[in-house]
Amino acid sequence: MSKDYYPYSKYTRVWIPDPEEVWKAAEITKDYKEGDLVLYLKLEDETPVEYPVGQKSNALPFLRNPDILVGENDLTALSYLHEPAVLHNLRVRFLESNAIYTYCGIVLVAINPYEQLQIYGEEVINAYSGQNMGDMDPHIFAVAEEAYKQMARDERNQSIIVSGESGAGKTVSAKYAMRFFATVGGSANDTNVEEKVLASSPIMEAIGNAKTTRNDNSSRFGKYIQIGFSRHYNIIGANMRTYLLEKSRVVFQAEDERNYHIFYQLCASASLPEFKDLALTSAEDFTYTSLGENIFIEGVNDAEDFKKTREAFTLLGIKDSSQNSIFKVIASILHLGNVEICSERDGESCRISRDDVHLQHFCRLLGLELQQMEHWLCHRKLATTSETYVKNMSSKQATNARDALAKHIYARMFDWIVENINQALQTSIKQHSFIGVLDIYGFETFEVNSFEQFCINYANEKLQQQFNSHVFKLEQEEYMKEQIPWTLIDFYDNQPCIDLIEARLGILDLLDEECKVPKGTDQNWAQKLYKQHSSSAHFQKPRMSNISFIIIHFADKVEYQCEGFLEKNRDTVYEEQINILKASQFQLIADLFNDKDGIVSVKSSRVNVRALKTVPKAPNKEHRKTVGHQFRTSLHLLMDTLNATTPHYVRCIKPNDYKEAFSFDSKRAVQQLRACGVLETIRISAAGYPSRWTYPDFFNRYRVLMKKSDMTSADKKLVCKNLLETLIKEPDMFQFGKTKIFFRAGQVAYLEKLRTDKFRSACIKIQKTVRGWLQRIRYRRIRKMAITLQRHGRGYLARRYAEFLRQTRAAIICQKQYRMVRERREYLRVRRAVVTIQAYAKGMFTRRIYHEFLLHHKAMIIQKNVRGWLQRKKFRQARNAAIIIQCAVRRVRAKRELKQLKIEARSAERLKKLNTGMENKIVQMQRKMDDQSKEFRAQNEQLQMVNASLGSEVNKLQKQLELLCSQQEDGGQLRSLEEELEQLRTQLEEAHALRKRLEEEHSNEKMDLTQRVEELERENFLLKSEKEEMNQHILQHSKSAEEEMSSVSLQSELDQERQRYQNLVKEYSRLEQRYENLKEEVSLNKFQPGHMRNPSNQSSPESDSNYPSVSNSENGDTENAIQLVDEIGMEKAAMDISLFMKLQKRVRELEQERKRLQINVDKLEEVAKRKGSESRASISEQETADLAYSNLKRQELESENKKLKNDLNELRKMVSERASQNSSSNELQDSYNLLLSQLKAAHEELDARKEEVLILRTQIVSVAQLQEKNENILSLNVTETDSSPVVNNSTDPLDKEEALRAYHGLCESKNNHQDWCYLNEDGELGLAYQGLKQVARLLEAQLQTQSRQHKDELEALHTQIELLKTDIEDKQEKLNKMSSLSPEAKVEYSIQQEITRLTNDNLDLKELVEKLEKNERKLKKQLRIYMKKVQELEATQAAAQTTRSRPVMSRQVTVQRKEKDFEGMLEYNKEDEALLAKTLINDIRPSTVSGTVPCLPAYILFMCIRHADYINDDQKVESLLTSTINTIKKVLKKNNDDFEMTSFWLANTSRLLHCLKQYSGEEGFMTHNTPKQNEHCLKNFDLTEYRQVLSDLSIQIYQQLIKVAEGIIQPMIVSAMLESESIPSLAGVKPMGYRNRSSSLDTDADGPTSYTLQALIKQLGQFHNTMQDHGLDPEIIGQVVRQLFHCINAVTLNNLLLRKDVCSWSTGMQLRYNTSQMEEWLRANNLYQSKAAATLEPIIQAAQLLQVKKKTSQDAEAICTLCTALTTQQIVKILNLYTPLNEFEERVTVSFIRNIQNRLQERNDPPQLLLDTKYTFPVLFPYSPSALSLETLHIPASLNLDFLVRV
Repeated sequence: MSKDYYPYSKYTRVWIPDPEEVWKAAEITKDYKEGDLVLYLKLEDETPVEYPVGQKSNALPFLRNPDILVGENDLTALSYLHEPAVLHNLRVRFLESNAIYTYCGIVLVAINPYEQLQIYGEEVINAYSGQNMGDMDPHIFAVAEEAYKQMARDERNQSIIVSGESGAGKTVSAKYAMRFFATVGGSANDTNVEEKVLASSPIMEAIGNAKTTRNDNSSRFGKYIQIGFSRHYNIIGANMRTYLLEKSRVVFQAEDERNYHIFYQLCASASLPEFKDLALTSAEDFTYTSLGENIFIEGVNDAEDFKKTREAFTLLGIKDSSQNSIFKVIASILHLGNVEICSERDGESCRISRDDVHLQHFCRLLGLELQQMEHWLCHRKLATTSETYVKNMSSKQATNARDALAKHIYARMFDWIVENINQALQTSIKQHSFIGVLDIYGFETFEVNSFEQFCINYANEKLQQQFNSHVFKLEQEEYMKEQIPWTLIDFYDNQPCIDLIEARLGILDLLDEECKVPKGTDQNWAQKLYKQHSSSAHFQKPRMSNISFIIIHFADKVEYQCEGFLEKNRDTVYEEQINILKASQFQLIADLFNDKDGIVSVKSSRVNVRALKTVPKAPNKEHRKTVGHQFRTSLHLLMDTLNATTPHYVRCIKPNDYKEAFSFDSKRAVQQLRACGVLETIRISAAGYPSRWTYPDFFNRYRVLMKKSDMTSADKKLVCKNLLETLIKEPDMFQFGKTKIFFRAGQVAYLEKLRTDKFRSACIKIQKTVRGWLQRIRYRRIRKMAITLQRHGRGYLARRYAEFLRQTRAAIICQKQYRMVRERREYLRVRRAVVTIQAYAKGMFTRRIYHEFLLHHKAMIIQKNVRGWLQRKKFRQARNAAIIIQCAVRRVRAKRELKQLKIEARSAERLKKLNTGMENKIVQMQRKMDDQSKEFRAQNEQLQMVNASLGSEVNKLQKQLELLCSQQEDGGQLRSLEEELEQLRTQLEEAHALRKRLEEEHSNEKMDLTQRVEELERENFLLKSEKEEMNQHILQHSKSAEEEMSSVSLQSELDQERQRYQNLVKEYSRLEQRYENLKEEVSLNKFQPGHMRNPSNQSSPESDSNYPSVSNSENGDTENAIQLVDEIGMEKAAMDISLFMKLQKRVRELEQERKRLQINVDKLEEVAKRKGSESRASISEQETADLAYSNLKRQELESENKKLKNDLNELRKMVSERASQNSSSNELQDSYNLLLSQLKAAHEELDARKEEVLILRTQIVSVAQLQEKNENILSLNVTETDSSPVVNNSTDPLDKEEALRAYHGLCESKNNHQDWCYLNEDGELGLAYQGLKQVARLLEAQLQTQSRQHKDELEALHTQIELLKTDIEDKQEKLNKMSSLSPEAKVEYSIQQEITRLTNDNLDLKELVEKLEKNERKLKKQLRIYMKKVQELEATQAAAQTTRSRPVMSRQVTVQRKEKDFEGMLEYNKEDEALLAKTLINDIRPSTVSGTVPCLPAYILFMCIRHADYINDDQKVESLLTSTINTIKKVLKKNNDDFEMTSFWLANTSRLLHCLKQYSGEEGFMTHNTPKQNEHCLKNFDLTEYRQVLSDLSIQIYQQLIKVAEGIIQPMIVSAMLESESIPSLAGVKPMGYRNRSSSLDTDADGPTSYTLQALIKQLGQFHNTMQDHGLDPEIIGQVVRQLFHCINAVTLNNLLLRKDVCSWSTGMQLRYNTSQMEEWLRANNLYQSKAAATLEPIIQAAQLLQVKKKTSQDAEAICTLCTALTTQQIVKILNLYTPLNEFEERVTVSFIRNIQNRLQERNDPPQLLLDTKYTFPVLFPYSPSALSLETLHIPASLNLDFLVRV
């Protein structure tokens, strides 16, 4: 070091101790000389301080690092390594940059932010995957990636040790590390092992985590998870080991703490039905969960967490029964805690109430004996050598025993769950390596420290020892690798402290020994400690206590209270209670407490047991092992595991005790830094050479200190050596390694000072020269300006005097005018005031007069109304009196008329007239319905005409557009387009007028239809009312009459009726069976091989029918079937057997009618039996006639059935004869004529039969009722001849005319002395009523159907009108838009719109054409089948002629093919298809066809397809296309990483797809072809489906091409875009600490490969040239380049967001230059229009953000306006990471970043920080026809395709 340099000089910044902030920054105000006792300082708030300095008291303060080093990612990069520098760096990163991770050598320091951060997504995992540790910002994923990489590279097991205080974030860090491994090393199969590994976390958090005062989710146990990997480094399983579960928390919690989460989760879900038997309530009701007095955690839903826990159990394969058993155990522990133990009076015994509900629940849930558990909870067994006796326990002892039992049960359940989790995570695959994640408690010290803190600190001593040795080992390896001399570094060795604890006669041994003493106490143990270890340097005895001791740990002194040590170490559980649990009824409970190792010994001991010797042996072995012994054993096993692995350290820091987000408490942080070993790492690094620089980085950074002659040397290593030897005189301050220069602490700061001084002196010289030049320029400019000013001043004075004279004259004139105007304004103002006053006065007087007049007028109105009211009142009184008189008179007259009406109602003439009126109305309604249907048809025809006219207009417009497109290149294009637009406007106006006219017509028609519907509804209502009146009339008389029939005659009649119906049933069954037989025969005849085939224009039975099936309608009848037969013809109906099904259906309907009649007959039998005892008069003559009529009808029905049977038999015979004989067409016609005639006859007979059955049913039902009515009415007529009958009001006439008709009919009936009841003896009125009733129902159904049809038609009209309306509106909008455009824009816009419309029309037409073509293919297929069958038929009839004619046919075909020399087709044999695929696809290489036509294999394949289509061989086409596609897939799978091969087959596949489109024969594709190409279109097959398959294959190849290209360029992106110096001498280098250390790099290689921008552009150029050479479409090339540019942008931006070292102004400049070079490459290759440049916009804006100013609010506004492609999170992240490269730059202030955040709050940006590098743009394959003629294609002989023959 230079002799002139002394660090403690003026302006030097230092750190001084502070009781509040631990360390405070200060600046030296006076140079310090050696021997001074005071150091004069100044704080940051300008407060002066005198800091005392002495050799014995206070040493000199620590020096501060330069500002450029503050905020570094790695603490070892700091020049001064000490506690205040580390604390300040962590504070700045945490508070200002919100960076929670920082490297400290090999340690990752993680500070808990107490806030959810968006830095753990899958995109972040992908960004860190594959990166070296130190290349990216510090992260837990970087440590995990380092462990994964070293495991794969070194084949050595790894461990990640996560430690820290409770609440520091250990569990979360371990969880994120496991998530990284699950994502990066996912299982190779579908076992989802990684999901199971992650699923173990919620289970372990539920049973092992609890709320403490420091952490809401504190892990109360340590765990070590081993994640197993296969040889391919995929996760295959995992294993978990746990350490020191805090069992005491089960029975005790401090204030504001909780028990384990699982208790509260179960209580929160106690209301679920499956947990009713647990008898749980709120957690407040249980002792073990309410000791902390707060059962809730803010922001935590225990019920939701419980669902996640159960889901995790299920995912790990734990059955529901086992889960229920676990929950029972947990619930039983809660009930056990509520068991009340009552003390007896003597105080030495206790008891439990027999009615204790909680004890009952405890025993029930665990399946235990209630009496035994009740007994042994209050007693214990003591065994001696001679006897065993039972002793009572006090209440306190029983409570302790109960709590010990609860802890033991929970511990056993915890171990069982861990064991089952391990079983679920085990695998049968052999484990190749593993990565262990250790989540263990950090160093703890509280006010009261007990056994748990002692074990925790003991474990941390062991871990710290391992950590120190590992850090020292890494330092030694680094020095040896660089081949520099090194001396032994003295580091803190805590082996004496460990020996104090675990050595022979150490603290643990003495504790175990005291536990074995029968009456051992904590005090005795403490005295033994004092006696044994008082001389130890790490052991102290407190002055004021005899029951505590102090251990000096590596982190701090800790005082432990001896009380409770023995009890916790013994972990005593009485054997009697354990035996009760072992005898549980439930297997799982018994298994929890059975010792697997002692099962055999227990059985053997039971055989040899003697009386009075009941000392337990084997079962008690486990209980004799103390907790300390178990923990020491497991800790040794853990250390052995860690020593056998490569460790990685994560130290979690808790920033404050208040859980506040981003709040940093320096005191708490320093305590944890001292305890976790971070400062020890710093001390070890500082003892050696902490600062390390590579030679290129040092040269680039400090070349300003070199001379020009030194820089000419090419050996940079020699230049750096000469420079350091010149600058630093002490050789021990640095060492030269193979690749790095090593510096002692403070030397980098000294070099930075020299560099700063050099820059400062250079700046002073530059400023001196520039200022002198500026002063000379300023003097000359001032002199010239003075002369100019004098000249202009004199002229100005002269002009000002002249101006003064002019202004004086003008002022006088202005004054004159102003005074005149002022006086006139005053006069006019006074005049207006006078006029206003007069107007208001006159108005006031006028309003007064008007008010008086208004009052008089209102008084007159009141008087008039009062007088009128009095007169109206008098009139109403007189009118009411007259009405009363009239009512009395009218009542008398009404009574008289009532008698007459009753008499008239009995007249039959009136009913006949009523029936006549109803029939007329029915006829009128039918006519109206017919008229309405005609009008609907007329409207439909009119609408069709309108649609046809619109369709013709559309066609006309399409033709005009085609004409317009053809004339596009003509010179007079504009004028023709304008004329066309005028025509379109006129047509649109006409269409608009037509639409209005249609709307008016539709509205009128709608009104008419609604009126008609209303009229029909009114008429229907009248009919219904008449029907109801008639029904009530008949019911009234039927109720009043009594049944009088002879039982004997009725019984005989019913017997006869039953016999007849039984005969009908037999006939129907036989007829149905015959129909079934006939159906089978017809079906057999139908599918005989010798049947006639349908013509070629009809569909086969297997295909879709072109005509409607006869059996389509379920509601149709036989007449409709016959009509359809007549319409569709004989030949089509011959193949349909639905006609016979019609007849069968009709028979079934008649069968249903018969069943209903049978039911009526049965009812009549029951009535006859009931009325048998009441026999009356004999049947009258009329009744006898009715029965005879019924019998006659039945006989007719029987005869008709027989006739129908004969007809069907004859029909069956005719069909069988036709099927068995090969009759001629005339015979076929005759048979079908006979069939139709018989069908018609059967239909008529069935209709007649239906009517007769209806009449018969109505007669049978009403015969009894009518007879009763007649007799009852006759009796009433005899007894009440003088009185008027009572008539229901509902039978009154509806109007006066009907009333008069009824009255005249009544008079006529009186004159003839006949009553209306006699006229009704034959049941005429009943039958008429039934008929009218059915007619009314029929009319109602018809009316409903008509209304539904009307509504449907209206909706259809509405939709059509809406479509027309929207179409017209669109056209109107387009016209309006065109009117506002310029003529050129009008033309362009109109063409664009027409093209869009025609494209849509073409798509619709294309769909229609595809449907038609599909139908055509089906017809062709049927035709081919028909032709083949015809040929077979001809072969069977004339085999000899066929053999002679075949050679002739082949010669004719050959002659046809030889008409043209070459038609662009290639013929091959079917057996050569495999050879074709192998030669043309599998074995071909792109270089083979490099000199031929691009995409030659695609053309050859298509020519082979054309020939298969030409010869109409569908199997050959299908086989060739299938083998082609499959072979291409195999080739691509074989060459899945070959860009050239993938590009080659992408080009050929897309070209084959284009050929199938170009030569498909579709009009849309034929328009681009030449006439010759159109002749080569496919003739017979439509390959649309294969086009879709090829399109999908092209997309797959494109995705593979992108994947291959991205895999090639991805390693080059970061180096080329961010790290290479595209602009020389621009980048500045900063010290990077341990970045790119040896453990992160592959030692076999020479380090990471460095790529330049030119290499990346060259690679892109190779991609582009390869795709062009292969003939890939330019559009697809553009899409590939766009996707690659997106990948470049995403990878570059993601690395920029995760790397602090590249966020600087120089990087922004380099990045902007690199992006401009990429854009220039796009322009040079005509790819700028491919939207690839737009994908670089985010990285361009990020580069601009690094370059712009970042100080004022204007800068913030400019940044918000500039960075539109970046999200708010990305902008803030870049600003936080921005790092100045030298002292002349300033950091971005926190206030500026907050200002940016406030301005960007309105943005709705996604929360994602990084870009998705796997995002793929949707690919499009636009149609690109080829201009190549197939007949001119030449196939080179090198392809070895000699088996292909040109056709």
